[in-house]
Amino acid sequence: MLKHYFEGVSGINIYPIFSLLVFFVFFLAIATWLMKADKKHLEEMSRKPLESNESNENTFTI
Repeated sequence: MLKHYFEGVSGINIYPIFSLLVFFVFFLAIATWLMKADKKHLEEMSRKPLESNESNENTFTI
């Protein structure tokens, strides 16, 4: 059903290629950043949600 609607759009065949390219560039950028990132900083940030202190405990009340 959707194929019928998309047949009328000129240049529609470039969209899948463009989407794959955007995904690939984004994936490479994130992978590069993870390789170059400071491991100590990443470890510190990964522990942040698990830390409990008085300021966080008083902020989220139900």
